[in-house]
Amino acid sequence: MKLFSTRNLNIEAMPKTAILKGLSDDGGLFCPKIEDITSSAFNIESMLDLSYKDIAKKVFKIFLSDFSEEELKIAIDGAYSKENFGSYSDVVTPITKIGESFILELYHGPTSAFKDVALTILPRFLSIASKSNFDEQNKIYILTATSGDTGKAALSGFKDVPDTFITVFYPTDGVSNIQKLQMQTSEGNNVSVIAVNGNFDDCQRLVKEIYTDKDIARIALESKVLLSSANSINIGRLVPQIVYYIYSYARLVKDGHIKSGDKINFVVPTGNFGDILAGFLAKLLGTPVDKLIIASNSNNVLTDFVNTGVYNKNREFYKTISPSMDILVSSNLERLLFLLSGNDANYVKSLMDDLNKKGMYKIDDGLLSKIRETFVAYYADENECKRAIKEAFTKDSRLIDTHTAIAYACLNKYSIDHSHITYAFKPSVILSTASPYKFVKSVLPCVTGVNIDKIDDFECMERLHKLSNEPIPEGLSALKDKKIRFDTTLDYNKCKSFVIDNINKGNL
Repeated sequence: MKLFSTRNLNIEAMPKTAILKGLSDDGGLFCPKIEDITSSAFNIESMLDLSYKDIAKKVFKIFLSDFSEEELKIAIDGAYSKENFGSYSDVVTPITKIGESFILELYHGPTSAFKDVALTILPRFLSIASKSNFDEQNKIYILTATSGDTGKAALSGFKDVPDTFITVFYPTDGVSNIQKLQMQTSEGNNVSVIAVNGNFDDCQRLVKEIYTDKDIARIALESKVLLSSANSINIGRLVPQIVYYIYSYARLVKDGHIKSGDKINFVVPTGNFGDILAGFLAKLLGTPVDKLIIASNSNNVLTDFVNTGVYNKNREFYKTISPSMDILVSSNLERLLFLLSGNDANYVKSLMDDLNKKGMYKIDDGLLSKIRETFVAYYADENECKRAIKEAFTKDSRLIDTHTAIAYACLNKYSIDHSHITYAFKPSVILSTASPYKFVKSVLPCVTGVNIDKIDDFECMERLHKLSNEPIPEGLSALKDKKIRFDTTLDYNKCKSFVIDNINKGNL
């Protein structure tokens, strides 16, 4: 399977090269053509008796076609190990009940967030691809923007990987205290962390500008340094997320909750559109998905887009208690537009040009209709998010984080809107993207009503644990005694110089 720039079909790459580059030279994202995906579709029956690792191998063989079976086995076994996922290493992403619906628990990896599923394996993909494409003198420099979870997951995944170095940029006030501590205390001799005066969209734009900056490209080339990304703009980050959609469907069948072939819904809290796009790719491969329900917080640019066909980032930016979704530029939406426009790269480029110049674009009615065949969109504001956390705990005996709560609230809205249509009911799976302990100062008062102004995060953890018996992830509780290594804050216009200095001074 070849991959193409979403903005220029003349730019193509095999998967190993696309993973190494991260982003196409023209700023587009590498993506397969839709007919190449659908022609690879499988019968869901063939997946029902497979383990998580076996499903991963089948999916990767489709999208990462120039990786050998042995290379895939090494990557899969290394990523989904007991070292990374503990007692969950066999299932990786367990699925459990919540009320009449289900929760897909994506937070059992080393940093307690769904990003671990992809970022434990991406470094292995990069290492394999690098050995295949470059000599030993080349070094890889990973630049990553984060709204909270990607940063620590990437720092953990790439820690001390030979000839690979990583810098993470995060918005100064755009992550939770625990997320910030996770990044600031990161271990490894090849990692660095920079707080940026701005929001996540600024960090994401920064990374994209660095990739397409010709002067930086020249400096990197002279220094034999390859720039790449751990964000979901990298196809190697996106593909692993397809697996848990297929696996969760297979588990529901095996556990007797649905029959093979029954359609289900997935409810996905999303800001950058990567996680829910993985669900769409799973559907194209043959997973019986009815609706993919986009769940947004107060930064509801995606909700407005699906409901109107207009994507407009020219709006107020809200800092919320679900900070990983505080995003106004959803990068992976570009891949959906490419696929559903029939791989029309010229059309996609025109839309992205409008977004860059005007801050908005409008799609045609035909494309909007295709999107609405699968996607519906809702949003929940701060008060609705807080009520959802309380309701899930009191009604369903489940402790959920502030992002899962957005999905919980949006599923309630979807159910109410479709309650009069008997055939519209489908079993629904909520993607739970993070441990509640990562956002404990928001979750605890929602559950108890207690004032937490004078209580630190770790005392909040203990109180929430005593109340719920939900285990505190060891990696989070251990932060209390870790030393802060990275406390640098830079203005946006200083960050490129930081990257150039790193390359020039040989810090890599």
